[in-house]
Amino acid sequence: MADDIQWDLPNPFIHHISVQKDETDRLGHTNNQVYLKWLEDISWAHITSLGMDWAMHDRLSKAMAITRTEIDYLAATYNGDELIVGTWINESDGRITSKRKFQIVRADNHKTVIRAQSFYACIDLKSGRPARMPKEFIEVHNQAMAQHQG
Repeated sequence: MADDIQWDLPNPFIHHISVQKDETDRLGHTNNQVYLKWLEDISWAHITSLGMDWAMHDRLSKAMAITRTEIDYLAATYNGDELIVGTWINESDGRITSKRKFQIVRADNHKTVIRAQSFYACIDLKSGRPARMPKEFIEVHNQAMAQHQG
């Protein structure tokens, strides 16, 4: 149960993952690119659940683009492993940048296998250049950070 997990921060937004054979590499481990995809997938699911869907991005012509991702691989995962991915928006300057943390744990023993963080900058979708966050983005970020307070 996800309630019994020792999360790094309170109240994560979570997704359940089952590692598939085609997601493993030659060593039999989950491929690094797959972890990145899972982090991106849960990020989109989280902000979409808060109302920051693609229609909002398109209407405002703004998006939060990843500028850096750091991943600490603490243990390998394999085909058939059941995992729980947790995420939190834990920082936002309310202007241009934000930060999101991730934790991936094995469902059976609650061992943390990945800790990661991604850094974001708001960009204008037409120019690709940095831009101030629209008030709608700031509101969603503030809502997310409030949900993940202890």
